[in-house]
Amino acid sequence: MLRVGRGDGDACRLLVERHLGRVVAFAARVLGSPSDAEDVAQEVFARVWTSAGGWQPSARFTTWLHRVALNLCLDRLARRRESALDEAPEPVDPCPTPARRLEEAEVTRVVGREIAALPERQRIALALCHYQGLRNDEAAEIMEITIEALESLLARARRTLRARLQPLAPELLGA
Repeated sequence: MLRVGRGDGDACRLLVERHLGRVVAFAARVLGSPSDAEDVAQEVFARVWTSAGGWQPSARFTTWLHRVALNLCLDRLARRRESALDEAPEPVDPCPTPARRLEEAEVTRVVGREIAALPERQRIALALCHYQGLRNDEAAEIMEITIEALESLLARARRTLRARLQPLAPELLGA
């Protein structure tokens, strides 16, 4: 980050290569939209470039990066709530795929739908810990809450998902 602050384009490219996938995945889980997630990731790395000169390593870079991504996601979610327009769903790929991939896609879709239906803070906690692989203390710092509050959010999210997905398990798993 210090090299980026000195205008080193190669260092910036390296940061993007290392962290772009995780930022996009995190934003997609929080926002529920791959295209919005890509837009957020672009904004995140634009901020990396513009903020690098004044960056002080008071926290781990990945913690700071996820906090920037979370703030941008929350801004988008707030704008969505204010907007009366419904977004069109992403077009489905019409190409035929093997049966197994279809089954996996259905499970992923149902689980994703149930995760998207969780309250915002539970969804964010789940995305940070389970999908981004962050430790609880890192996720709590990003969300600006205590570790105990984070663990409570995670427990409620897991309990809700278990209750919602349990009746669907035989159908989803083809049993």
